[in-house]
Amino acid sequence: MHGRNNGKKLKAVTIVKHAMEIIHLLTDQNPIQVIVDAVVNSGPREDATRIGSAGVVRRQAVDISPLRRVNQALYLLTTGAREAAFRNIKTIAECLADELINAAKGSSNSYAIKKKDEIERVAKANR
Repeated sequence: MHGRNNGKKLKAVTIVKHAMEIIHLLTDQNPIQVIVDAVVNSGPREDATRIGSAGVVRRQAVDISPLRRVNQALYLLTTGAREAAFRNIKTIAECLADELINAAKGSSNSYAIKKKDEIERVAKANR
């Protein structure tokens, strides 16, 4: 998505494979089910959008479509893994596995869960 790893599909596939192996070793669960749970738990349900009327711009809470929920969840999960691996001894696959496991549990250690809660809190304030 950013920087020197942009456009390297083979590298991304190997990272996901290693992350799935790590998830299986740590949790003894089906890694696909862990990924599905992580995406479901980290997708925000509502968001605040900017609505301008008569020169006044204000924020209004809106529901998020299912496709955008999935896209937002995947974005938050990958961003969390990337930030955790930056300047760290752990590999990106280990960080991705940790992020997915924490998000599947609904743990607040997950970057994606924290951001989802923040997005929903802002939307709730702008209802």
